[in-house]
Amino acid sequence: MATANQEHQPQLRQLAELILAVAGESVSVMKRSAPERALKLKRQDEWSLYLEFLKVMFNLTDRLSVLYLPIKDQPQFMDSLEDAVTLQLKNVLEPAFGSGADQMEIMLTVGAAVAESRQTYERYRFLVTENTPVKDEMLNAFGGRVADTMGIAGNAQVSSAATLCASAVIPAIKAILAGDSPPVAVVGAATSVTTDMPSTPPRLTQSPGQQSPTGTEITLVSVMSTVAGEEVETRWGLHPRFRQDLPPEEMQRIAKLMNRVAKILGERYASVAFSDEWTSWHKAGHA
Repeated sequence: MATANQEHQPQLRQLAELILAVAGESVSVMKRSAPERALKLKRQDEWSLYLEFLKVMFNLTDRLSVLYLPIKDQPQFMDSLEDAVTLQLKNVLEPAFGSGADQMEIMLTVGAAVAESRQTYERYRFLVTENTPVKDEMLNAFGGRVADTMGIAGNAQVSSAATLCASAVIPAIKAILAGDSPPVAVVGAATSVTTDMPSTPPRLTQSPGQQSPTGTEITLVSVMSTVAGEEVETRWGLHPRFRQDLPPEEMQRIAKLMNRVAKILGERYASVAFSDEWTSWHKAGHA
């Protein structure tokens, strides 16, 4: 496996967590966008959807990393990101499948997804930080692939929701590569996407009675706690459209309140996550 320079390790970990988190939540968004079809999706169908989001996010990260890394370091960085996603995915799957999860199989799956990502999307030439017709063409093609994977080719609502999910993760990837704190966000519904959510793959088994609500609910505020070694980080975020609509004085009041909420929840999460009773849950690294 490729090993990135030590200075890139925090970025690689954050990107791996972000990619898996967005992919997992995006699958839920797709199911809410087509509730009738969601009832018919099998385990393998959901896994295929998950991989489609991994593919497009690898491509977007590849395009963005060129803007922040020396040319000679960028290929190794992307190889190391592939390794980081493989390791993170294994850690996430361990609570469900036990420590016997086959890392080689996961590595081959992620590697195949990266290879297909390059084959599918590299032909589109555009600067990812700018809005251009070619960028829109690629994102629309991705939305079409998601609809195809769900077995409802041409479904405009699903394609649009998938495109929105992919577009919304770009600022978070950019922030991580730039060394800034990534904006906290949540893929809340087919009509909204903001970026930090539980870093878990889609549920692979679900009975019809457990389906998510199918309304037009939108997540406006989110709080996320993550564990890295012995440290717990708790962040909060607002839906970007909600943030834009708030006058400065209201934004200040919300920020003050949410900082208090994040502190309380972060302390509670830390006390639980490091307890003996929740050791296996702690390994999953999310709240």
